[in-house]
Amino acid sequence: MDIGVLTVPLGGQSLDEALAYLSDLGVDAVELGCGGFPGDDHLDRQAYLDNEEKQAELEALLDEHDLRVSALATHNNPLHPDDDRAAAADTELREAIRLADQLDVNTVTGFSGLPAGGPDDEVPNWITAPWPTEHADAHEYQWRVADEYWSDLAAHAGAHDVDVAIEMHPNMLVYEPRGLLELRRRTNDRIGANFDPSHLYWQGIDVTEAIRLLGEHDAIHHFHAKDTKVYESNAREKGVLDTAPYTDESDRSWLFRSIGYGHGESHWKDVVSTLRMVGYDGALSIEHEDSLTSAREGLEKAVDVLDRAVFETQPGDAYWAE
Repeated sequence: MDIGVLTVPLGGQSLDEALAYLSDLGVDAVELGCGGFPGDDHLDRQAYLDNEEKQAELEALLDEHDLRVSALATHNNPLHPDDDRAAAADTELREAIRLADQLDVNTVTGFSGLPAGGPDDEVPNWITAPWPTEHADAHEYQWRVADEYWSDLAAHAGAHDVDVAIEMHPNMLVYEPRGLLELRRRTNDRIGANFDPSHLYWQGIDVTEAIRLLGEHDAIHHFHAKDTKVYESNAREKGVLDTAPYTDESDRSWLFRSIGYGHGESHWKDVVSTLRMVGYDGALSIEHEDSLTSAREGLEKAVDVLDRAVFETQPGDAYWAE
């Protein structure tokens, strides 16, 4: 496995400066935003798409810093009920897949998106319960919308030999492992997980069990290394469905934290070991969204923990079992 970084927090630096900094930290791979919520500070999708000269410059820069690209990121909502917003997200995603193909990058990360609760609604609707029954009906409608869109998108990804790694994210249709497997069942094996444990922790999902479940289906295409801490004193009072601003840290039931500040090093070693058990050998792409520390300090502390957790060699023969 490689230690990687989603470079969005370093967007104030040039790509050359960001790569030099990360290489000096001992990072092996980068995930580059090229649209949607991650933005495109380090990879202007339209500037690089179909431009062999720009692509060669990027390849040379990566070689100079001994780094590879683990994925292109374009997180957005292609199922949005606003046609213009959905079309823009769809264009970003399809072009990101084409660009990944041209750059010989095998993965694009993103969201499943979230439709409205019905054809006449204007706002995406995250359904979390089957009752009253109009919510169950709305959920069925959303899956019909997703089925039609993602079946076509998965075929597009297959034509370009690129995997689409979906982050299981609340306020999106796919927010937990069984939903991810359902979308994969309805489409093809190009659809899999960008396994981000941070959103699973606060939902009460056992992360290593989720890795095993998705690993059984070879459905982990990419991995975000991101931690979360649940603050029980607040969660006991208001639960974990928390609408307090992320910057109102003392009032939140949970916060995104730097690796090691939500769960200890032994837990992250268990995560790495479970990923190896299910055959994942890609990047652990650090996503910094810890409001209690700076991006640089958060990244550096995360690299420090993961460097001790990641195996650098392949298993040898189990001579003790012979």
